[in-house]
Amino acid sequence: MMANLQGNSAQSKNWQPSLLIKISVILHAILLVVLLLAPKYWPWLLAIFITNHLIITAVGLLPRCDWLGPNWTKLPQAATRRNEIALTIDDGPDPLTTRAVLEILDCYRVKATFFQIGDHALQQPELCREIIARGHAIENHSQRHKLYFSLLGLGGIMREITDGQETLSGITGIRPQFFRAPAGLRNPFLEPVLSRLGLRLVSWSVRAFDTKNRNAEKVKNKLIAGLKPGAIILLHDGNAARTKADVPIILAVLPAILEAAREKNLHFVTLAEAAA
Repeated sequence: MMANLQGNSAQSKNWQPSLLIKISVILHAILLVVLLLAPKYWPWLLAIFITNHLIITAVGLLPRCDWLGPNWTKLPQAATRRNEIALTIDDGPDPLTTRAVLEILDCYRVKATFFQIGDHALQQPELCREIIARGHAIENHSQRHKLYFSLLGLGGIMREITDGQETLSGITGIRPQFFRAPAGLRNPFLEPVLSRLGLRLVSWSVRAFDTKNRNAEKVKNKLIAGLKPGAIILLHDGNAARTKADVPIILAVLPAILEAAREKNLHFVTLAEAAA
């Protein structure tokens, strides 16, 4: 573990608080000074304090917002100019669905980025290695995908992410470069941890809630409408909703999405390739 953390440290970057965090820190200092000089105004000061924290909480509930720190919602400009897009697939690996996804991707010669849950990867290590062998990328989606991830403190977030890093790099031999928060939800502690570990936060350009929406036609149309240069597409191989015919939504819609991208002359790349 220590060697792994040392390796991460070598690639870490200095954390720079976002404008919202800077304003919040200054505001807290002002509130403290006013409280000491004029304690009779404490109800007003408390209201301002609570409002500030409600704003920060609300921002953390917006997966595509960058007010808490850098957040990829589309590919870099250079990749966009090259007509590149990224297919990202979350919550796996799933022993049945993921293998079927790999077969479809092979048929279309498309490379994808799989955001995997560490605990799921431990159950399917050979499948993870197969994903890498086929030319795809595996990135960090936390170790346990806790539904309350955004409520964790600094230590809890650090453990979830470092455990995911160690699990995935231990299985594949490749250290993840990107992180996607469970459900995209986060808090101000996330960016300092990602900076410490040298990871980049990624959300998406378009999704269609394919873990809940069982209507393959609606999912397909929503995702195809979002196909444009620089787009980051989100689907799920783990926790996938199923059609009335009991087919995982990703399998029902993926061929049509890949065909539509080909017709628009869009080229699929992994996130790491887009960042190069």
